[in-house]
Amino acid sequence: MSHFRSFPTKLTDAAILLTTLRDLGIRAITNDTVRGVNGQLFRADIVAVLEGECDLGWSRNADGTFDLIADVPGVAIKHDQAQLINSINQKYAINKTLRQIERPGLQNANVKLVVQH
Repeated sequence: MSHFRSFPTKLTDAAILLTTLRDLGIRAITNDTVRGVNGQLFRADIVAVLEGECDLGWSRNADGTFDLIADVPGVAIKHDQAQLINSINQKYAINKTLRQIERPGLQNANVKLVVQH
């Protein structure tokens, strides 16, 4: 029986997600398989290779958003998954904001970014 679960996200930019994972020190690969317990595998567009036998993955939907794919009990063996996913989502939001202010016309804008915990 598979322990993989899929969770909808609001993430849409693969390049920013890859940068985010790498910024957090997580090895990220594209078009590979997410590892689960007992050698189970699930194909994903982006894979965060985690310590232990289980990974996180993201698969793109037709609407452009990504679903998070994970063997939830397996990931929990080595990681606080809520904290890990929150860290990824927060860093993604920061990276997306920084990318947006690099757009033409915003170079001279005053931008104040406040991050709260």
